[in-house]
Amino acid sequence: MANKTYDTPKLDELESGPWPSFVTGLKRLAADKPMIAGVLGQLEQSYTDRKGYWKGGTVGVYGYGGGIIPRFTELKNADGEPQFPEAQEFHTMRFIPPAGMHYSTQTLRDICDMWEKHGSGLIALHGQTGDIMLQGTTADQVQECFDEFNEYGFDLGGAGPAVRTGMSCVGAARCEHSCCNEQKIHRMLINNFLDDMHRPSLPYKFKFKVSGCANDCMNAIERSDFAVIGTWRDAIEVDQSEVQAFVARKGRQYTIDNVITRCPSGALSLTDDDQLEIDNSSCVRCMHCINVMTKALSPGQERGVAILVGGKRTLRIGDLFGSVVVPFLPLRNHEDYERLLEIAQEVVDFFAENALEHERVGEMIERIGLPNFLEAVGLEVDPNMIREPRSISYVRMDDWDEQAEKWQKRQQESAAS
Repeated sequence: MANKTYDTPKLDELESGPWPSFVTGLKRLAADKPMIAGVLGQLEQSYTDRKGYWKGGTVGVYGYGGGIIPRFTELKNADGEPQFPEAQEFHTMRFIPPAGMHYSTQTLRDICDMWEKHGSGLIALHGQTGDIMLQGTTADQVQECFDEFNEYGFDLGGAGPAVRTGMSCVGAARCEHSCCNEQKIHRMLINNFLDDMHRPSLPYKFKFKVSGCANDCMNAIERSDFAVIGTWRDAIEVDQSEVQAFVARKGRQYTIDNVITRCPSGALSLTDDDQLEIDNSSCVRCMHCINVMTKALSPGQERGVAILVGGKRTLRIGDLFGSVVVPFLPLRNHEDYERLLEIAQEVVDFFAENALEHERVGEMIERIGLPNFLEAVGLEVDPNMIREPRSISYVRMDDWDEQAEKWQKRQQESAAS
């Protein structure tokens, strides 16, 4: 097929600003890839008509029910022929990346060479899905591309109403704030739910994300149905000599304004001799003081994870942050990791059986109530899960002492373990 080009005056305007434009990259790619030239032509028409012209369909590989995002053009001439024949198909293949997004340079070269051969050459590393996004191929190339990529050790990711591709931060491989083995957790969850990823059978999408600390570089709390966040249970470690060096370098007023007063729970104070005092019982592990005074402060030694469920972007009821359902789970041995997997399995199973079509976990919890959800998945209710203090006086208190004793007993058992 001849490498035809199309006039794109509206897209050209996107190159006129001070910032780099995706249009420039597509034009450069279109010089060797007719498919991209067709995509530019169709995109120009979409900008003119203010309407998208891609439709879905059915494209897949043997044994898999997901992982391919089909795109067929709807933009056709009066005789039914595609207006931009080079882009009559533009399917995207999703592949699972390595945990923590670690690649060798040879692997990256292999990916690029393979996609130049089978597709448009356009690659996205990585979207919010977490996948390696190989964008732009035809149906007759999908199976061959998958077979070759599979030989490199890669597998298709999730798409549709299924468990989606998980994500984990670089974590302990490079970050001093890491409180858990992010890559191990990531691979354990994905390996266990691989069938639910490849063969969509859920009411809607379900996402796992793992971040090694509360900085949450993976946006797990607000973007995943099941977030695993590294944290610690004992006191923050403090190097007072480094605290004093920080104050001497930055100034006492700077330290007060940017560290002490910005603690959300007021747990920090600075003594007259520039020693940092921390009320660890009030600390909410937000990571701010550790981020600012990296040499002086570090997470405690009793490390593990917190589990949150229900985070998502806008759908039926708007954006939701995940709700903490397990405040702290140590990951010291095989049994602890099995417990994490058990909780994940309970949540996915309950979601599969009780969610409405096109409903995320967070929306399901809003509909049935958090207490009912916790009871169903076998987790204890904790007073810290209260969303807001009571706003009316009509609250039953007749069993308060009994419930308080139960909670204190659980805290003692948890501390003993």
